[in-house]
This record gives sequence, C-alpha cells and structure tokens, in this order.
Amino acid sequence: MPNSGAVRVVRSLGSTVYNRRWCDEGPVAVISGEEDSASPLHHVNHGIISPCTLDAGADAVVIGMTRIPVIENPQYFRHGHSCNKPATYVQHIKRRDIILKRELGEGAFGKVFLAECYNLSPTKDKMLVAVKTLKDPTLAARKDFQREAELLTNLQHEHIVKFYGVCVDGDPLIMVFEYMKHGDLNKFLRAHGPDALILVDGQPLQTNGELGLSQMLHIASQIAAGMIYLASQHFVHRDLATRNCLVGNGLLVKIGDFGMSRDIYSTDYYRVGGHTMLPIRWMPPESIMYRKFTTESDVWSFGVILWEIFTYGKQPWFQLANNEVIECITQGRVLERPRVCPKEIYDMMLGCWQREPQQRLNIKDIQKMLFTMMKAAPVYLDILG
Repeated sequence: MPNSGAVRVVRSLGSTVYNRRWCDEGPVAVISGEEDSASPLHHVNHGIISPCTLDAGADAVVIGMTRIPVIENPQYFRHGHSCNKPATYVQHIKRRDIILKRELGEGAFGKVFLAECYNLSPTKDKMLVAVKTLKDPTLAARKDFQREAELLTNLQHEHIVKFYGVCVDGDPLIMVFEYMKHGDLNKFLRAHGPDALILVDGQPLQTNGELGLSQMLHIASQIAAGMIYLASQHFVHRDLATRNCLVGNGLLVKIGDFGMSRDIYSTDYYRVGGHTMLPIRWMPPESIMYRKFTTESDVWSFGVILWEIFTYGKQPWFQLANNEVIECITQGRVLERPRVCPKEIYDMMLGCWQREPQQRLNIKDIQKMLFTMMKAAPVYLDILG
C-alpha cells in the first residue's frame, strides 16, 4: 500500500488525549479515552479510519456515515505537504430552507428527521432529505462537527450515502443527507424474505415477493463498489453490516447510516467496559483479539454481509450468546452455508473468512466474481414494484 502520510484523528463529544505514534503508513494520532481496561477489546472505536492499526478511545461519536471518529482524508497529507492541505468547502444550508416532516429515529447524538429542503438542487425547487441533528453541542463538539462535515464532503461516491451540507445558524446543528426511501438494508432483506409477515415489527407486510439470486448479487456488488472506493481513500470502515447500508429506489444500495444502529440494533453489539459497543458477529479474529482493523478486516465483514443477504437478514450466529460467538470466531469456526446460497457464493464467503488477513479475497476480485455471476443470472430489478 502506498504511503498514506499523516492522518489526524479527532473524537467528538468528550475529552480526549491525543498521542502521536508511527505505523507502517506514516504518523498517526492515537486516541486515548478517559477510561482504561485490561481487556484488549476496550480501546476499540468503530468507523472509517486509516489503514494503520490504532488504539482508539472508549467512545466513538455518531456521524453521518456510522458511529465513527473523525479523520481528515489522508490523501491531503501525501508527500509531506501536511501544512498545505487544500481547504474543504462544506456547503452551508439556510435553516429556513429546511422543513422537518417527521422523525425517522433517534440516537445518542440526537434525532434524524425526514425533511424537505429548498434551494439544494439547481433542477428541483425542493427535495426530500434526511436531517441529522446534534443536541446540546459544546464548543468542542461544534469544532468536531465541522471536521466531520469536511470528512463527509470528501467522501463522494455513487454507493456512499450523499452528504449535502450543514446548517449551523442556530441550534440544533444539522447535517443534511440524501433520503433513502426504503431504509436500512437489514430491514429491507427481512421484508423481502420468506418470514416477512412475522419478522417486520410483528405487522403484516405486503411485499412483491422474495429477493431472487440476481437481486442478491446486485445488492452485494453495489456494497463491494462502495468498499472499493473507501479502500482507495485509505479508509477502513470497521462496522460494515447490512444495518449500515441504505436502500433507495430501483434497488439502489449505498453504504451509510445515521448512527442509529447501536440503538435500533442493540443486540448486534457487545458492550465492553463503559460505552464501547463492538459488532463482534461481523469481526474477524484479529479484530476481536488484538483490535487490528484493516481493509482485510472489512473484507471479513463483507463475507458476513453476503451471509446476511442470503439469509434474508438473519443475525449471524443468532443461536449463540455474545461470549459464545467470540469463542467460536477466535477458535476458527465459521458461519454455515445458508439454505438458498449457491456453492460459488459460499466459497466467496469462505474466501473472506480466511484466518490470515493476507489470505483473504481482495475486494476488487470479489466484485469481478460478483459481476461474472450476475452475467450468468441477468439482473431482475423490479422487486420494489
């Protein structure tokens, strides 16, 4: 991997001590939380970070992509020109142009609303957006809010949820994202699976039938495309899962959520120490045991995403308690082949779950294999009617 240069890491909403350390890719600021623990799991944060192995603080903040610490794009720090970083221009949106419609959810940071936004697009008078609010911001939180906005402004890809800008004239502070009509992918999979009637909030749900192989491959290939982009930007996500992907019209899938997954999907996380919540069912052995997070650990998580897709949103290791899951993964056991999963897809999962990180499949190779399989099963996209 080319030298990604210095990467500065900032954690919002809490006092943080910053230390300087070097890794193979260059100098990295390491986050030290207020709490301490003998457990190697304790110092893990989630989210998009540089490919170096980091010790991170006990608490991560919630921002638009997922609950992540803030990282400035390491591409700006190449060739030693860290003092000449180009300015990032975050779009500022007037409060009067944002009309809240209804609440979509709530996280530790504040609430997420469906809203109408005026003067955002040159071709539309108004458009639907998702608005994330930051409640009770301190001065430090306001500064970190700006840094988060800069990070999101620089993460632009067709399979990453689009960030439009901020509204900072008054409180609450607001981040504005594109609205993905069909919500998170996990909920979508359950709604289009064989158990839809009993799995979606206990309410009868009209669906257009179960997802077929071509649609499953189409979903997976879009997530892989988003992951290739993140890897090209030298970012490691650390919490890839179907709950952190969103679904729009025409079976469009993008990586990104609004930081609510630890509230809505609390059983998917294992609480360690004070506030740290780890998605252990999606984590490889080296992340669980040694808190090592790399592009290769994201590939392991992608294998679990494939398993989720082909089980219509089941929880990995659903039959086991968290401590049993940790034991299984660290001892080398892997998830069983889903009932509707072709052997070629399960072989791909097994390629993602190699114990040695360097032996795992490359995400670009995964996408090529998915495209080859899609040609054999032409994509049929009208599942949404």
